[in-house]
Amino acid sequence: MELGRITSLFRYPVKSMAGEPLDVAKLSWHGIEGDRRFAFRRLTDKSAFPWLTASKLPPLLLYKPFRLDGNPAEPLPTHVRTPDGKEFELRSEALRQELSSRHGNDLELMNLRHGIFDEACLSVITLGTVHSIERESGRPLDLRRFRPNLVVETNRAEPFEEDRWVGRTLIFGAGNNGAALRVTMRDERCVMINFDPDTAERDSEVLKTVVRLNENCAGIYGTVVRAGELRVGQVVNLEK
Repeated sequence: MELGRITSLFRYPVKSMAGEPLDVAKLSWHGIEGDRRFAFRRLTDKSAFPWLTASKLPPLLLYKPFRLDGNPAEPLPTHVRTPDGKEFELRSEALRQELSSRHGNDLELMNLRHGIFDEACLSVITLGTVHSIERESGRPLDLRRFRPNLVVETNRAEPFEEDRWVGRTLIFGAGNNGAALRVTMRDERCVMINFDPDTAERDSEVLKTVVRLNENCAGIYGTVVRAGELRVGQVVNLEK
């Protein structure tokens, strides 16, 4: 059954830093190549989730990873541009010290080959869901607030229709041989969606709206069951 088409693709090379829009992405067994392969770990945090995120340091959203050589075929960044325009090597002591100082605790950069994800390696949200939250919250919302990997414009354009995909498989592209994603769970939201991706300003009404409309869930998580290529404009099918 044809659901609709991909309208946006995003990759987030460093956890909680700014993402990058893509026209085409390679989907491997561990998500979009280059997605969330780096994160800064809080050395004093001994919990199961020691990563520094924007919930602890909102300006982290304004740091922009990039490749100095601009090679689009290489998914991993080499440098980071800070909110005030400075540029540091990603692995540099200078960047580590700056972020440690901002956060108030010591950090170290981690590079995990299979990615550093919250629940699953791929997140999807529909335009229908985003537009519903916009209407009910009474403010325009940038897609990047939700930090999705894929944004899908469905034919029905119903809010929160992703909930009905749990336990089923999304297939990308014409035919039955394209990349495929098994939908495993709804995406339960946290304070991250309250932060404007361009200013890091907080607006708690966004999360309150999602709680009120859909039990704090917006979008879905999934695991890869067939690797392949994703691209903007690609057809998305739901396996019966």
